[in-house]
Amino acid sequence: MVGHVTAPAAALADRLPDWVTLVRAPNPGPMTLDGTNTWVLRGSGADRSVVIDPGPLDEGHLRAVADTGPVGAVLPTHGHPDHVEGLARFVELTGAGDDTSAGLEITHLVTPGHTADSVCFLVESGGERVIFTGDTILGRGTTIVAWPDGNLGDYLASLEALSAYDGVPALPGHGPALADCGAAARFYLAHRRARLDQVRRALSEGARSAQEVVAKVYADVDPSLWPAAEWSVRAQLAYLGHDGGESTSGSVWLDSP
Repeated sequence: MVGHVTAPAAALADRLPDWVTLVRAPNPGPMTLDGTNTWVLRGSGADRSVVIDPGPLDEGHLRAVADTGPVGAVLPTHGHPDHVEGLARFVELTGAGDDTSAGLEITHLVTPGHTADSVCFLVESGGERVIFTGDTILGRGTTIVAWPDGNLGDYLASLEALSAYDGVPALPGHGPALADCGAAARFYLAHRRARLDQVRRALSEGARSAQEVVAKVYADVDPSLWPAAEWSVRAQLAYLGHDGGESTSGSVWLDSP
């Protein structure tokens, strides 16, 4: 039986590179863990920084990020409000444009699955590499596939791609930094495949709707998390070519059993 995952998917990173600063938004909760991680990157000797995921529309948080110094560019990992709701206001505060900071080599990795627009950023500076994973890989637990925008087949392919980055720290959109992106991605892959087996079993035992599958597969999970689980189940049912029926849950964004 695959249980609800709340622990990190890999060992925690013991430090951040000197050119990375974390400013965490004050929006903790079941779906955001400790809050949204806003990452500030400043290459050696650079006048301006690059900010990844400015976060929610919280004036105090946005000003705290702005106070780290001049900002050249802002890069979102995906369009969920807890990551980009504050983007327009942050640009007003900082005048940020698309001026990428000197001393940073940034590679966009297209990693759909959690959402259709999800990306990760592989960044190198001073001989150190890290991957900013947004909600594709979290610092604790697993993420949802936010059906219908998210797609499980795409997500599995994205995890396969990220599994190649052995030993590269993963700096997520929520939760602590992980020491090894490749190890975390492989853990996520194994978890997703095990969940798929559980969904197949639930269907073979007579479950016909997404809600019925959730009740069987997530029986050991607090029912308050079932609406989040339903989105991932719907993505799994779509992957398996099964109609999950009408959804009864509202909008949720990430952390799922």
